Parts: sequence; structure tokens; C-alpha cells
Amino acid sequence: MLQTVVHYSLHFIAPIAIGYFFFPNHWVKVVLILWATMFIDLDHLLASPIFDPNRCSVGFHLLHSYWAFAFYVLFLFFKKTRIIGIGLVMHILTDALDCYWMGLPLL
Repeated sequence: MLQTVVHYSLHFIAPIAIGYFFFPNHWVKVVLILWATMFIDLDHLLASPIFDPNRCSVGFHLLHSYWAFAFYVLFLFFKKTRIIGIGLVMHILTDALDCYWMGLPLL
């Protein structure tokens, strides 16, 4: 239960804190962009089964691959893509924490 609360708090509540404290003049827009980065989870639809509680998303799904993560990190270095990069990197790190918590290997 605690793992689920932490996981979804990092996905949905942490973006509110990031937007509010680091981008106070545009926090609503920033929060919506950070939440929009959750759409990388659409790659779960390509897997069979779509959800497997014993599978680590990181390194398995296309948009959760290590190559994709490296690409997301590059977004952090450019002002126009920085907020998207923050959301994507935070998403992958949250999923990696979840895998670590469950004792699953990060392929």
C-alpha cells in the first residue's frame, strides 16, 4: 500500500509541488505539461499482458528504454524542452524506484 501511495504521489502530487515552487508565475501550465508526460505509459499497451505486477517497466517498454531515458535527459539542457525533460526523467526515475522497491532487476 505504501509503495502505491509513493508511486502515484511522485507521478501526480510531486508535479504540483515542482510547478508551484519552481515556476510560481506559470505553475498551472507547468503542472499540466508535467502530467502530460504521463502519456509515455501508452507504450504499456504494446505489451502482453498490458500490466504485469512482476515486470519492471524500465528497460522493458519502448518509451521506458535506456535509450529513451538518455534522450529525455538531453531535453533538460534546452530551455524549450526542459519542463518536458523534467517530467519524463522524473517519470522514469519513479518507475525505477518502484522496480527497486519490488526487488525487480532494472534490465
